[in-house]
Amino acid sequence: MALTRRTFLAASAAAAATATSAGTALSASAGPLASPPGDVVGKITVGYQGWFACAGDGAPINGWWHWSSNWGQPPSPGNNALGSWPDVRDYTATYQTAYANLGNGQPAKLFSSYDQQTVNTHFQWMQQNGCDTAALQRFNPFGGEGPTRDAMAAKVRQAAEQYGRKFYIMYDATAWQNMQSEMKQDWIDKMRAYTSSPAYARQNGKPVVCIWGFGFNEANKAWPASVCLDVVNWFKAQGCYVIGGVPTHWRRGVEDSRAGYLDVYHAFNMLSPWMVGRISDVAGADHYYNNVNQQDQADCNAFGIDYQPCVIPGDLQSGHRRHGDLMWRQFYNLTRVGVQGMYISMFDEYNEGNQIGKTAESSAFVPSGSGIRALDEDGTACSSDYYLRLTNDGGRMFKGQIALTPNRPTQPMPAQGTGGVVFFEHVDYLGAAGAVLAKGNYTRAQLQAAGVQDNWASSVRVPSGWTVTAYSGDNFTGQSWTWSANTANFTTLSPNANDQLTSCRIT
Repeated sequence: MALTRRTFLAASAAAAATATSAGTALSASAGPLASPPGDVVGKITVGYQGWFACAGDGAPINGWWHWSSNWGQPPSPGNNALGSWPDVRDYTATYQTAYANLGNGQPAKLFSSYDQQTVNTHFQWMQQNGCDTAALQRFNPFGGEGPTRDAMAAKVRQAAEQYGRKFYIMYDATAWQNMQSEMKQDWIDKMRAYTSSPAYARQNGKPVVCIWGFGFNEANKAWPASVCLDVVNWFKAQGCYVIGGVPTHWRRGVEDSRAGYLDVYHAFNMLSPWMVGRISDVAGADHYYNNVNQQDQADCNAFGIDYQPCVIPGDLQSGHRRHGDLMWRQFYNLTRVGVQGMYISMFDEYNEGNQIGKTAESSAFVPSGSGIRALDEDGTACSSDYYLRLTNDGGRMFKGQIALTPNRPTQPMPAQGTGGVVFFEHVDYLGAAGAVLAKGNYTRAQLQAAGVQDNWASSVRVPSGWTVTAYSGDNFTGQSWTWSANTANFTTLSPNANDQLTSCRIT
């Protein structure tokens, strides 16, 4: 069975958000940063499972790893470990399941994380959408999963180097009986070698390692505080910057946290409290802002610890997402708190339905009769990459690149010829999309602030009656092109306009 991090829901009461004037990014309790910006401080980190395999993909595990309850059989309505169905249109290799065809008549296929192209695609999405760093999840590698997990580390390194992302090892101690000795052994024998990669994350000049699971009040995480403290201090003695994936209520030692572990928590360089299953609406996010996040930040300030709380998109299958409003509220609240980093839970967690990776946008992309919800489950149409784009905008707000705002600026579905001009990274309106642009003049800096990178655009949607004049140089200089209708492929223009846009005028 697939390991899960879901624990009991913490009781939460709705509370009104504390009023904050526009542009104020720090709460009154926030003090000086414990660490300067690095590969996790000041950055958006995404949790990366990388734990999906399919029969026939060549993975040592040789089965439907994490897609099925019974990995020896293909996933089906009666043999399912899925919470959400991925959009697989960007993958070159997919694998046939035992589900009925998708609503659009296409066969119901899934991706394998073991394919390098899959990992490359994921890291390209990260590059396109402002995800700076990936935390590769590593459960106990001393059993049957070990060879496949070892291979995944190499694949992640390759993708991170290729797409200019950072990565680090995030040990998950869940159900790891010999954790105290074996985690150290695994680091020395295998994982430490990855710190030689230019893509390996560093903070304060030290390689980053995360340990998730200490102090949780769960039977499969029952190590004494002394054992946990020994492991944390050992990694610090190895010269590592150590992050703790800790319980939501770590500071008070109640509910999901065991009592008596505060010294363990305070030994970490950074704390990243878990949030999956804790909130399901905006009121819950505001409750944690008022009663947990600000107090957590103050405690971290007092002990010189960096604070990296989780941001969750919400459980899609349970209808928690509110077409992005839940996730945006967390970005807004945590930016107001003045946190040192944000951890997205998760990039590819299709099991629990908390993924930001591309997801089926409607019933046309979900197996017929499966009961699996698509992104439009609440009646709001969302593009498959919507939560990637939302993460991009949330990260830009966190970094001060756009103004602090409680109002979500990201449109669930990119404009289809109405409301404004939208540039796309790839032809046929695919890949990342820039913000919806109103009429006006846009320099290179203004386009970049709107999510349109320099020499990046390959297609554009233009509302009826509007005109776009694009330029290859900044400040409306160089070669120009004029569009008065949707243009799906800049490579077909003469001269070729693909990846040439630097500034534009919209009238």
